[in-house]
Amino acid sequence: MYVFLSVISINVSITLSRVSKLPSTTIHDLDDDSLLHIFYLLRPSLLKRDESGFIFWEWDSQRWWYKLAQVCLRWRHLILGSASYLGLRLVCGLGTPVADMLAHSPPFSLIIYHNCLNRTLTTEDEEGILLALQHRDRVQGIYLHLPVPTLERLIIAIDNEFPALEYIDIGPPTKHDSHLTLPLTFEAPPLRRLWTNHLASPIGSTLLSTAIDLVELSLGWIHPSAYPHPNDFLQQLSLLPQLERLVIRFRSPVPSRDIEGQLLHTPVTMHFTLPSLRIFYFQGVSAFLEAILPHMDAPLLETFSAEFFNQLRFSIPHVPHFIMTKEKLRFGHATFIFHKEAVFLLGFTGVAGQWSNINVAVMCRHLDWQVSSMAQISNVLYPLFSEVVDLTLDYRDHTLSSEWHNQADCTLWRVLLGSFRHVKTLRVHNGLVGEVSRALQMDVEPPLEVLPELKELVCPAGRVDDKTFALLIREREVAGRPVSLIGKTFPVGRTHYIFYSSTGNIDIGPDQDPPS
Repeated sequence: MYVFLSVISINVSITLSRVSKLPSTTIHDLDDDSLLHIFYLLRPSLLKRDESGFIFWEWDSQRWWYKLAQVCLRWRHLILGSASYLGLRLVCGLGTPVADMLAHSPPFSLIIYHNCLNRTLTTEDEEGILLALQHRDRVQGIYLHLPVPTLERLIIAIDNEFPALEYIDIGPPTKHDSHLTLPLTFEAPPLRRLWTNHLASPIGSTLLSTAIDLVELSLGWIHPSAYPHPNDFLQQLSLLPQLERLVIRFRSPVPSRDIEGQLLHTPVTMHFTLPSLRIFYFQGVSAFLEAILPHMDAPLLETFSAEFFNQLRFSIPHVPHFIMTKEKLRFGHATFIFHKEAVFLLGFTGVAGQWSNINVAVMCRHLDWQVSSMAQISNVLYPLFSEVVDLTLDYRDHTLSSEWHNQADCTLWRVLLGSFRHVKTLRVHNGLVGEVSRALQMDVEPPLEVLPELKELVCPAGRVDDKTFALLIREREVAGRPVSLIGKTFPVGRTHYIFYSSTGNIDIGPDQDPPS
């Protein structure tokens, strides 16, 4: 930071010297207002968003002003005297002598950050957290990702009102059997972002009913026993008009009949709009999603993600209606990724391979199950893909001879592909060429029922001359709808997706075709 300011000083000196022909000038000759403005521009954000849209904490950067305040007495007075303007914060992290810091520092806002997954907190660290939490009127952010025994001891101190708290991210890193929950008396009226992981849902608590300015709500890996009633969930959401991002993940499935029983006992009659919601992410069973979507609108929706546990049947008629309330969500490109852990359907409104605007996944392993699941889902979502002209069938992280690759029913492949009536370019990974060629060359009438507008078929270079698609090419020529067969090595795009699992995240980056 000081080096950066020195460079500014040199540039100011050179510029003033050349233009005004005055003696050399340094940054120390700047007036207080100019210097303060430079400090203001150097302020780092506490929260940053990665390329996939997920937020992470830049907690250590909040110490940015520590060294600047030690440069000289003038700088120290200027910085400390403009604490509110500069947004100065004190960081209570691992190894911080919190008692000494609080005793000898001005009463600035506090950030409590402890991410201690591979080691046990020291007694001094725990005492420091508890001491910082006692200063409720100064705590602006809380980040505690700690083992369950430690959290159990600390979480009870997060009670009553925290009048300055804007960000909280809390939870153990893994599944557990303890019933961890935030205290019922906990309130934070100015709260802007709330993330919890492996905790009981705060739905129905006073926390959410008082935090009406919440812009981001993420409830991660809720235990099945803590599934909120759809009516309670919707009641809480209706009180959050500023909400821009909603994430709800359940740790494991709950029987659909349980949710249906809840709705029979207490039906949902309300309907409301989330006027600011732009990102919606759900992981759970389709029955819960279908129970809430008919009762909410999101006119500014930009990204929709749903990851389902494995089911025999998928009934999601309200998903396309919910997404299509936003007129701009029309997709020109779509990609299926058949991965060893799950199958994904990604829709792109812009360039294929960049950030997808719709993501639907099913957590199942075998190819035949994956094709069956996506055939059902794409058959329902087909109104969303009426403008798709470019379709990719991708195949990831597997061996072609593994048990995972169980041949799928050709009829299901045809149902899946039949949801994309206007596709002009179909790209097929080497691992799926055999499956797709059998499905497209079935002896059925009419021959152009599937992909009637297809013009280009892209597959690995080594498969162009092996006659795999010979019958298809000949049939299309006879029908007056010729198809060009193009040999090209995967990946033809840069499809990228991160699958968030309760047992660990899977980063699905671009893949290469195995040799033909």
